[in-house]
Amino acid sequence: MGEIQRPGALYQQVAAEIRKAITAGEFPPGAALPSESQLIARYGVSRPTVRNAIAALRAEGLVEVVHGKGSFVRFAAQPQLTVDRRITQDRSGRFTAADGAQWDHIEEPAVQRTQTTTATAAALEVEEGEALFACDRLLSDPATGTRVLHRTLIPFATAEGTPLADAPDSEPVVVYGMLAEAGHMLTWTETVQARMPLPDERTTLQIPDATPILHTLRTTHGNDHQPLLLEEFRVSADRAQLTYRINADKPATRRRSRA
Repeated sequence: MGEIQRPGALYQQVAAEIRKAITAGEFPPGAALPSESQLIARYGVSRPTVRNAIAALRAEGLVEVVHGKGSFVRFAAQPQLTVDRRITQDRSGRFTAADGAQWDHIEEPAVQRTQTTTATAAALEVEEGEALFACDRLLSDPATGTRVLHRTLIPFATAEGTPLADAPDSEPVVVYGMLAEAGHMLTWTETVQARMPLPDERTTLQIPDATPILHTLRTTHGNDHQPLLLEEFRVSADRAQLTYRINADKPATRRRSRA
């Protein structure tokens, strides 16, 4: 048992002692922590101090509180799902997602007309307020139950003159095919950000407390590297991990100057 020093932030000292006990294996993953009364007796502090200490450990993601049952040490979960983010194209020109995931649709795709924000306008290299389609999907991996939020943003200028204008809710790989048929040589860039979820994201994705999400932003580029559409992919970081194949780019050829 650690000694609680006074004066000081007692709840932080209590949290540190509980953390030390967890690290030492006294309370293994999945084990229940002592009750509030037992922790009060163990450290000689008040109930509010114990509650603040547990709240601090919960915010760290070290402890999970189950109402009516108590506080438990969280498992250091390994991601249950690996999502291969590559895109493949066969000889017929058909695009497929490299992971081959057969996502279940929890809800039907929802399409709305909206406008670019400061961030999406910059990514699409258009003016803020540009008209676009937004298609939102809530997906689930049938094997693990992992939930995913997927959003596609398609500028009207991209959809004009293509089947996309009448079918903005098409699956992304189908959209790629439509753009290729319209004469675009497609390339993609993708960025990945880890951040804490917004309240509605945490509820929809069923994310535990103190758990970040992986938020990817994929840009589909056409001829002359022109951005054509954006895709957002959001998933709980404790349920999924992303994998990519990295190939070395060929060095640019330099022209020899003539003397």
